[in-house]
Amino acid sequence: MHSTSRLARWTTVAAATALLAALSASAAVPASAAVPASAAVPASAATTPAAESLPPLSPAVLRQAIAGLPNADVTGALVRVSGRAGHWSGTSGTADLATGRPVPADARFRIGSISKVFTATVVLQLAAEHRLDLDGTVQQYLPGLLPAGYPPVTVGELLNHTSGLPGGGGGAFWGDGSNQWFVDHRFESRPPRQVVEGLVAGQPMDFTPGTAQEYNGLNTFIAGLVVERVGGRSFAEEVRDRIIRPLGLHATSVPAVDDPRLPGPHSHGYLTVTAADGTTREADVTEQTAWPWAEGGMISSAADLDRFLTALLGGRLLPPTQQRLLFTVPDVPNHDNKNCEQGPTAGHACFSMGLMRFTFPDGTEIWGKTGSRPGYTSGMFATRGLARRLVYSFNPTGLKGAEAPYIRRVATAAFSPGAK
Repeated sequence: MHSTSRLARWTTVAAATALLAALSASAAVPASAAVPASAAVPASAATTPAAESLPPLSPAVLRQAIAGLPNADVTGALVRVSGRAGHWSGTSGTADLATGRPVPADARFRIGSISKVFTATVVLQLAAEHRLDLDGTVQQYLPGLLPAGYPPVTVGELLNHTSGLPGGGGGAFWGDGSNQWFVDHRFESRPPRQVVEGLVAGQPMDFTPGTAQEYNGLNTFIAGLVVERVGGRSFAEEVRDRIIRPLGLHATSVPAVDDPRLPGPHSHGYLTVTAADGTTREADVTEQTAWPWAEGGMISSAADLDRFLTALLGGRLLPPTQQRLLFTVPDVPNHDNKNCEQGPTAGHACFSMGLMRFTFPDGTEIWGKTGSRPGYTSGMFATRGLARRLVYSFNPTGLKGAEAPYIRRVATAAFSPGAK
């Protein structure tokens, strides 16, 4: 038997909030200086001057942002900053607590919900090829998957998280959400369709489709199933032939859902567990099944994610009609979670069909995605015109976001070095 391992915490909510919550702590500005509340308005085609006229990078500040590792909260870090406005890369901490081996610069890591961007890209490509309709429904493409009483849910609503599908269902299907629970269950797996069926069973819709936005990994599991139904091949084959091979992403893969391996150079992932006598130890969770699949099961590297994000934002993977959807945030409220920006945009949507948007207090706007699996937290972000790009990977020893201060320092140093 497999449990979805606190899907809402480990592959959705924690991943999405890691960057935004961290940055929000330093994003408060006087009302007179606040950025206009435009999160619920489709982005314009042009980039703002603030987004593409960035100060020079400070290697010293970036080094300091990841200094002091390993510690009780984070064992290792890998950061890559690139783009026309400057380059820097660095590592900190250790890849292996037993040997003290340093974090390899070419490390592969579990990218968690960054997988969603690959999935959305394939769906948008299929739409561009007129093989699926974004206004077509899940009930049309996957009859019988959703409960009969559910209203029609479109493929587009899956991609921009306005589906209204249950975001917290599953009951005992989740486990208890503890470090020890995951250590004990990390080799279990279940086919994607069974994951979906288990999450919707007996659960009501959260809201009417299209009326709000709620970041929800269930949406992307279903989108992956739509890809397989429409494409007639496995999701892994579609991603391989449409993205991985054309871009030469040699460190990127879609493992089988029951495959626990992390091949190639990598840092170990650990979770702190407490024994009955109160002593603690770091349990190695590097090997864990890739059951999150199209929603969060992929493996990649910083160089590969940088190349993928550059190609995606640069228009190499999608024609103009679908490219615009990457930067179109629906004009709806954010429903009952904290995955979107605080301050002037609080309460509004921040996800497009594949990406998430964050705006710094100085007006710098970035687009990308976070990801998280136990032992691994990562992100890829860039300014709209690609003048600056950031990819990071941290190895936290818990599931409650203790790595957030490091993410805040790295992202601020990369994109908004004047922020305090």
